[in-house]
Amino acid sequence: MRDGLAASFLQLPPGHWPSLLDFLCQRFAHVAAESWRARLGAGQVFDAQGRPYPPDSPYPAHQRIWYYREVASEPVLPFDAPVLYRDERLLVADKPHFLACVPGGRHVHQTLLTRLRQSLGLAELTPLHRLDRETAGVMLFCLDPACRDGYQQLFRQQAVRKEYQAIAAYRPELRLPLCYRSRLQERPDDFQMMEVAGEPNSATLIELEETRGALARYALKPQTGKKHQLRAHLAALGIAIHGDRWYPQVLPPLAPDDFSNPLRLLARAIEFTDPFDASQRRYQSARTLDWPAQPDLPTISSL
Repeated sequence: MRDGLAASFLQLPPGHWPSLLDFLCQRFAHVAAESWRARLGAGQVFDAQGRPYPPDSPYPAHQRIWYYREVASEPVLPFDAPVLYRDERLLVADKPHFLACVPGGRHVHQTLLTRLRQSLGLAELTPLHRLDRETAGVMLFCLDPACRDGYQQLFRQQAVRKEYQAIAAYRPELRLPLCYRSRLQERPDDFQMMEVAGEPNSATLIELEETRGALARYALKPQTGKKHQLRAHLAALGIAIHGDRWYPQVLPPLAPDDFSNPLRLLARAIEFTDPFDASQRRYQSARTLDWPAQPDLPTISSL
């Protein structure tokens, strides 16, 4: 562990490259050769025993190498992630919008997991579930590796009750509450989920909380945990979540993120029976969703 970040590993394939540096430059073509040369020179690529490879190291076929991921000019996100609860087994954090849960892609140090590991000195902290980078709200982490599978089993058995809020388009003709079901699968050439024919494998209970003009605030209670389920379901109903740049269609990415227009989706609460002491656990986000700017219109309370 270094600065809250665990080392990544790569199992080297059979082959004949002039050097380890040549292989790394070919395998990670998006990383400048000078970057790999500098990392090797600084002893930041090493074997399973922690011994660094020198810059002129021959290619060690079939071996596993370890290294720390780096991202050039990773932007610092100006949002806090307060800890809502902590005991000897669990930690609950209140994730902000735009902060990734775990390292991946262009987000390495600016992730919730890395921040918590670094600020709290918890090298073995691991997430028990995921939220999209664009989604805010309650996130559960495990402190004790011996307890990790017990909590993850709850998610696998769908024994965790989740509550979300979303601000999305309003369709007066849509009869709510509604339990929407469909079959979701990943697109073969994309990261989006799509609805296909067949037995439903996803279900979301949708309730109307409040309307403001062309927008409404909904309570969402997923009964399954498919990737992007809430975003895909609301988009399929013609009430795409405000600020969603992936559903119903992918829009050109914002660079940098537009912090004034987050995805209006909040993981509001999570509830379950603790598998170790049978206590009833419920944790709720302190965050709220801001209504997007629109002309002053009357408010109608539905619940």
